[in-house]
Amino acid sequence: MILVTGGTGLVGAHLLYKLVSNGMPVRAIHRKNSNLERVKHVFSYYADNNSKALFKKIDWQCADLSDIPALTKAYNGITEVYHCAALISFSNTDYKKMRKINIDGTANVVNLCISNNVKKLCFISSIATISVPLNNTPATEVKEWTEQDKKHGYAITKYGAEMEVWRAGQEGVPVVIVNPGVILGSGFWQSGSGSIFDKIYNKFPFYTEGITGFVDVDDVVNCMVLLMNSRIENERFILVSENKTYQSVFFNIADAFGKSRPKIKITPWMSSIAWRLFWFAGLFTKRNPVLTKHTARSSHTKRYFSNEKIKKTLDYTFKPIEVSVKENCKRYLRDRIGEK
Repeated sequence: MILVTGGTGLVGAHLLYKLVSNGMPVRAIHRKNSNLERVKHVFSYYADNNSKALFKKIDWQCADLSDIPALTKAYNGITEVYHCAALISFSNTDYKKMRKINIDGTANVVNLCISNNVKKLCFISSIATISVPLNNTPATEVKEWTEQDKKHGYAITKYGAEMEVWRAGQEGVPVVIVNPGVILGSGFWQSGSGSIFDKIYNKFPFYTEGITGFVDVDDVVNCMVLLMNSRIENERFILVSENKTYQSVFFNIADAFGKSRPKIKITPWMSSIAWRLFWFAGLFTKRNPVLTKHTARSSHTKRYFSNEKIKKTLDYTFKPIEVSVKENCKRYLRDRIGEK
């Protein structure tokens, strides 16, 4: 049986559909207050007629990554693990919580993989842990981690999680790590990258010219499953379809919706002022700012990533980002106004 952590998140939900639709026995853990309806809705994108039947095939168990007894119970009969659970935040106030979930939680997952003689572990990390050359050449999986990269809290905790996963590999559990770029996918329109579609639909007027790697959620899921079903072990892979500017992706989304393109170019100095204002406001509202120092800077940074390793290893062809955008925009409209 396969265990999936983070099954109620973007990647986890789409992964669950992939696994159960292929007839795989799957157990997924979720926190007490998780929204399982989102997962059901994701299933409906792929299988309108039998999505409910497929969803019922999942063995759901309530377990937090810090709850060792519940996790131990969830590992009963497990042979493979997909570890997708994580806290994504770019606010300094969430750093301790990220360490607990992303590093300590992963350590618990790894320890149970080792003690239960799990046959293989797949961990979804991030391109945030990949060091990028300064000369605009594409980053690869072998680029060494530097002190400069450790300034960003989310990257630190995901890097720490990777170290825990490599420990599993050293102690006899075959592992694969994937490092996806910005993941475009459906069903989570109010959080993460999904909120980009919602903002553009509602005529978000701003854009920046930073560059990063983008990838469709289907590609992430497909590569994870292919790697787990292969003899490949103790390797990491960057999952990026294309390196694109935020401007071009925003424009693609606006065009797919038939909306006006964002017209206001945000410059670095404007972002610098904005994140400070949001930070100052947060002192009084006690809420995480919608724009942080890191997100402000990264929106202008030009970072390129190579996908050559995964393409050659799996002979894989990624979905073009423009195609991904059109598919996700159609699903957004279906969810918003009932269009199919």
